[in-house]
Order: sequence, then C-alpha cells, then structure tokens
Amino acid sequence: MPRFSLHRFWAVVLKEFIQMMRDRVTFGIMVGIPLMQLLLFGFAINSDPKHLPTALRAADQGPFARSFVAALRQSDYFALVREPATDAEAQRLLQLGEVQFVVNIPEDFSRRLLRGERPTVLIEADASDPAATGPAVAAARTLAATVFDRDLRGPLARLRGQDGPVVFAVHAQYNPENITQYNIVPGLMGVVLTMTMVMITALAITRERERGTMENLLATPVRPIEVMLGKILPYIAVGYIQVTLILLAARFVFQVPMLGSVPLLYAVALLFIAANLAVGITFSTLAKNQLQAVQMAFFFFLPSILLSGFMFPFRGMPEWAQWLGSVLPNTHFLRIVRGILLKGNGPLEIAPEIWPLLLFLIVAMAIGVKRYRQTLD
Repeated sequence: MPRFSLHRFWAVVLKEFIQMMRDRVTFGIMVGIPLMQLLLFGFAINSDPKHLPTALRAADQGPFARSFVAALRQSDYFALVREPATDAEAQRLLQLGEVQFVVNIPEDFSRRLLRGERPTVLIEADASDPAATGPAVAAARTLAATVFDRDLRGPLARLRGQDGPVVFAVHAQYNPENITQYNIVPGLMGVVLTMTMVMITALAITRERERGTMENLLATPVRPIEVMLGKILPYIAVGYIQVTLILLAARFVFQVPMLGSVPLLYAVALLFIAANLAVGITFSTLAKNQLQAVQMAFFFFLPSILLSGFMFPFRGMPEWAQWLGSVLPNTHFLRIVRGILLKGNGPLEIAPEIWPLLLFLIVAMAIGVKRYRQTLD
C-alpha cells in the first residue's frame, strides 16, 4: 500500500478550496448564516421587551392620578399611545393587538388614596404572549409601591404601607393562566408550514434539472406560470393535512381554546401556504443544485422563526428587526392564527394582516416566473 504523500494531500486540499470558491452561493451562505445568527441573537433577540404600547383610561385627574400617569410615561416598560374614550374602544385595541395593556384609573382614585383605602388600578393585558407581558406587570407592581413616595410626606406619610398605597389588579385576557402551550402550539402551525413548504418545493425544479427530466418539461408548450402553479397545487393539499393535524393536536392534546372560526383559519392558511410554496419554487429557479436549494431554504427559515414573534416577543426587538420581521409572511400568519384561536377574531380584525401576505405572494410568484428558464442555458 502506498505511503501517505504530503504532496497528494495538499493537492486534494487545494482542489477543495478551488471547488468551494467556484460555488459562490454555497460559500456565501456558509458565511452569511453565521453572520445572520450573530446579528439576530446579539441585537434583535430580547426576552425583556420594553416600551410596550399602552392605552390609558384615567377617570380621575387629581394630583395622585397625574403623578401615577407621569410615572408610567417615564417607565421603560410602558409607552402611552392611546386614550380610548370607552371601555369598548379599549377592548377593541386589545383585540386587534394595537396595544399590549390598558391601564384603568378609577374616578375616585385620589380621594380613596387620601382616605387610606388603597384604591385599585386595573391593568388589562393581552396575555396571548405571556413572555411579553410578564416583565412589564412585575415592573408595574414595583412602580405602585414607590411612585407616591415624594407625595406622601408629612401628615400623609401614614398612608405608606408595607404593601404600598395602591392595589394593582391584573386582568390577563386571552390566556389568563399564562399557559405557554396556548401561545406556542398555534405558532407551530406557521413554523411547520414554512419549514416543509419552502424546503420541499425548493427541490422541485432543481431535482428535475439534476435528474435530466427538465428537458422533457421544457420541450412541452407549458408556460412558466402553468409550471409553477402545477408544482404548487399538490403541496397545498399536503399543507392542509399538516394544518389539520396541528389543529387536532392543539384541541385534543394541548386543550388550546378555539374561540374563532376554523373555516376562516383554513381560508387564510391557503394564502400562507401558497406564499411559502412560491418562495420554494423561486429558490429552486435560483439554485444550481439541491444543496444550494436546501441552503437557501434554511437561510429563509431561520429569520422566519426568530423575527416572527414565535420564540421571542416581537415588540421586544429593535425597530430595524421589526421592519425586517414584518416582511416575512410567518409574522402575519402567527398573528392571524393566535388572533382567531385565542381572541375569536373575525375577517375585519385579521384584515390588516391579510394584505401583507397577499403582497408577498404576488412578489414571490413574479420573481419565480421571471427566473424560470425556458431553456437549459
């Protein structure tokens, strides 16, 4: 048996480096994915969200109520963005997800505080994502114990108690027991569909090109849009099977409440499935081989998980990451699924999340059709 040759060894190493540099897409993804992970985990991911949008209903305009509102404005966790006139309007803001909290100050707040009766401040929270509300509620309780230290002096110092002069009552809506499965299991629908639909269809045209069957397809009079739709349709049925299995598991295994219309959810799922399939087909037209197609699919899948609000609170991310996450279809689909199942949202409530999905589908299909090649050259 021939001895180990350092010369032959370095020849193989040099050959692999040359081959790696020729495959620029693979090399770029190998460098790009670690950089993406570094940026996302280092800057975008935050499990302690702050400056959460809050609606204020202050029926008392006394000095203590004003001090409390000023403390909320200075807090890092609450951003007072709306002042609804009615309780119905406040509930509507919570249901649409436009605010995370509604703070209610009763009309006799100052009077009862001076009497030492410990008035109650009601905080209504959108607890569909427990990770987003927990730290803010804890900060509010701490705030209530210290906010009036400068006001309660002299004769009023007697109102300071061990438990604080104000009682905080938290009404956690849509997930009052803070059950994590209520948030995670519906979100898994978007994650599973994104992973399978994009990756499977990304291999469709690439596989035919590598196997040599693309010549037969190109010899037919089939137009690009017909090819793409024809390849997408069978996988839509597979996507619906996945949706059905996840809904059955959510209902009978994890006891996730389903307050809204399941047929409406199925209708919206069609749009989301088609959008992901269009992305997969587009990747298959860009990739030269199946390895590149899988790498592109993973490059799309990673931010779809991290920036969509599935694993980490969406409002906890910096503004640039929220803008990037808003481009991804999974972000809007997660809001739709959780809104329908946990909040009972209808077509009007989910409408703001529908048009981004439709726009993404149109753009992805347009790119895929443009990239589709009528010849092998």
